[in-house]
Amino acid sequence: MTTEKHGFEAEVSRLLHMMVHSVYSEREIFLRELISNASDACDKLRYEGLTNADLLKDAGEFSIDIRLDKETNTLTISDNGIGMNKEDLISHLGTIARSGTSAFMENISGNEKKDVNLIGQFGVGFYSVFMVADKVEVLSRKAGEDAAWLWASDGIGEYTISSAEKAGNGTSIMLHIKDDAKEFLDVYRLRNIIKTYSDHITLPITLISKNEDEKAEEEETTEKVNDGTALWARPKSEITDDQYKEFYHHVAHAYDDPATTIHYRAEGKIEYTVLLFIPSQQPMDLFDPARKTKVKLYVKRVFITDDCEDLLPSYLRFMRGVVDSEDLPLNISREMLQNNPVMRSIKNAVTKRILSELEKKADKDPDGFNEFWKVFGSVLKEGIYEDFERRDQILKISRFETTADKGLSTLDDYVSRMKKGQDTIYYITADSLAAAKRSPQLEGFKAKKIEVIYFTDPVDEFWLQMMPEYDGKKFASVTRGSADLDDKKKDKKKKKQTPEIDALIGVLKTNLGEAVKDVRVSNRLTDSAVCLVADDNDMDIHLERILKMHNKLEGAASARVMEINADNPLIKALGEQATRDGSVDALKDASQILLDQARIMEGDLPDDPVAFATRLSTIMTNSFK
Repeated sequence: MTTEKHGFEAEVSRLLHMMVHSVYSEREIFLRELISNASDACDKLRYEGLTNADLLKDAGEFSIDIRLDKETNTLTISDNGIGMNKEDLISHLGTIARSGTSAFMENISGNEKKDVNLIGQFGVGFYSVFMVADKVEVLSRKAGEDAAWLWASDGIGEYTISSAEKAGNGTSIMLHIKDDAKEFLDVYRLRNIIKTYSDHITLPITLISKNEDEKAEEEETTEKVNDGTALWARPKSEITDDQYKEFYHHVAHAYDDPATTIHYRAEGKIEYTVLLFIPSQQPMDLFDPARKTKVKLYVKRVFITDDCEDLLPSYLRFMRGVVDSEDLPLNISREMLQNNPVMRSIKNAVTKRILSELEKKADKDPDGFNEFWKVFGSVLKEGIYEDFERRDQILKISRFETTADKGLSTLDDYVSRMKKGQDTIYYITADSLAAAKRSPQLEGFKAKKIEVIYFTDPVDEFWLQMMPEYDGKKFASVTRGSADLDDKKKDKKKKKQTPEIDALIGVLKTNLGEAVKDVRVSNRLTDSAVCLVADDNDMDIHLERILKMHNKLEGAASARVMEINADNPLIKALGEQATRDGSVDALKDASQILLDQARIMEGDLPDDPVAFATRLSTIMTNSFK
C-alpha cells in the first residue's frame, strides 16, 4: 500500500491554524456539520440512483451512524451515501473549493476567536473537526467504484491519502478526540447535541456505544436519536423558533441566524410545501458570476437537486431552504426540469410570495426591512432590470440614500419631498456612497436644496436604462447634460459672462482640443473649480467606466464636456491670465492640469500620471520664484 503526502492549500492551512489554536465557545457545532454533510451525501446518492439504479443495489436504507469508543478516544460518524474517490478527497478536503475563498481570506481580521465564527459563511464546516480532534481519518468509497481511500491529517500542514478496504460505499470519519474535548465521548452529551441541532434530519441517526453495564446481554447499545420527520412537512404550530433556526443552519450550511422565515403549503391544482429563509448575513458566493440559486428541490420528501435555476430567479439567490413538490415525477432529471410547466408555476408563485412577504416587512417592520436592504438590496435590484413583470413591485420597495440625509428612502419618499414645480428625479451614480457624496456636480443642487439620490450599486446604471421615469417623473443624472438650476425670476439680474471667462474658455478649447467635447460655464458648481459632465446624448460617465472595467466597451474614453466655475478664485485668476498676449502657451500646463483635476475628482487617473506630476511640479516651482 502506497501513501501519498500532500500539503494543504495556503487558505486551508491558515484556517486549520485558527481551528487548532482558537477556543471556540460552541465547539459542539462540529457534529452538526458532519451530520449535515452525511445527510447531503445520502441525498446525492438517492438522486443519482433515480437515473442509475446500479448505484443503489447494495446501498440498503440510508442512515447515519455515530459510534463512540472511550477506550480508544475516538468518535466515528458514518454514512452510506455517495462517497468520495481519491480526486474528491483532494478536492473537497485539501482545498476550500468554494467561490468565496478569496473573500474569506479578505475577511480574516487577525482576531482568531472572531475569525472562527466566519467558517460557516464560507462552506468550510468540515474543518471545524480540528477544534475537537488532534487527528482525523476519512475512509470513503464512491458509489459505483471498487476502490476505497483513506485520508488522514493532524490539521497541522499536510495530509496523507492511501488505498484502503471498505465493504460498502459511503464515508466514515474517525475523530481522535483531544484530551480537553472528551465531553464529546459522553452518550448524554452527544444525544443532546443531536436533538438540538439535527433532530430534523430525515435520515435515521443512530448512536452506538459500548454497554458499560456488565450485566447487559448486548456488548453495544444502539439508539435512534432524531425524530426524522421532514421539518417542512410538520404544521407550523408544532415547530419552535429554535427548530427553524437549526434547520436553516443545516440547509444553508451557515452559522448566522435567519432574518426571516417563510413557511407555507400551497394546495389546489399544484401542491407543494415551501420553507424558505432570508439570511441575516451575505453568503460569500452571493456575487459569484454564475449567480446560482441554492434552494433545494424535493419531490415527495425525496431530494432532487440544489442546483435548479428554474426554481427561483437569480435575483433571489440569497434565499435558502427547500421547496417540496407533490406533482413532479420522482425520476425527473435536471434537464427535464427546464421549461417544465409545473416548475414554471411553482417559480412564479413562490417568487410572488417572497416579494409579498418583503412588502409586508417593509410596511410593518421598516427598521428590519432596512437591515435586510443593506445586506441584499443590491441583489434584489437586479430584478428591476431582469424581471419585466415585477420590476414596478421591486422598485416600489427599493431603498436609497439621498442628499437629504434622512436615512434610507423610497422613491415615493423622494417624490413627496420634491420642490414645487420640480418634475425631475435627480440622481448621481458612483462606485460608493463616499465617492458620490464628494462629487462636485452636487454642489449646485445642494445650494438650491434640490434633493439628489445616490445610486451606488453597478446594477443601478442598468435598470435606469429600463425605467426612464417613475410616477410620471423622469430620471436625470446630475453628471449628464446642462443642469437646469437657474431660478428664472431671479436670473433676470444674472451677471453676464465676463470677457476674462470668454477668453479662458477659448484658451482651454485650444489647449485641450479633442480631449474635451466642449468647455462652458457651469451653473452646477459652487465651490470646485471644474468638473466633467456627459452631454445629453452621451453615455453617463460612470456607466462607461463600468462597461470598460468589464471589457464591454472598446476604444478610448469618450470626450466629455468641461464645466468651469466662473466664481472660483482659481478660474478668475486663469481668466485674467487668458486675456494677455501669449496666454495659450502660458496656460498650456494649467489647462491640462485642470482637466486632470476634473478626472481625479471623478475617481479616474490622469491619462498620463507622469506628465501630470511633472506639470504640477513645474507650476509649484514657478509659484515660489
